[in-house]
Amino acid sequence: MAVIRIEPVRDERTGRYYLEIYNPHDAPAPFVTTQPRYASAAAAENDAVAILAAAASSVPEEKTA
Repeated sequence: MAVIRIEPVRDERTGRYYLEIYNPHDAPAPFVTTQPRYASAAAAENDAVAILAAAASSVPEEKTA
């Protein structure tokens, strides 16, 4: 089951794309939006995946006593 939803949206003023992140996935309005800095929807999606992957791989392991 999806927990969040990430959607690239084209900014009409700049022609660039930004991300809308919904939490929970079925929320009526975005939890957070980025600035319109991406040249394409694919670039926005790839950046979101890269950010999530980097954050997930940098979580320190719990120490056991």
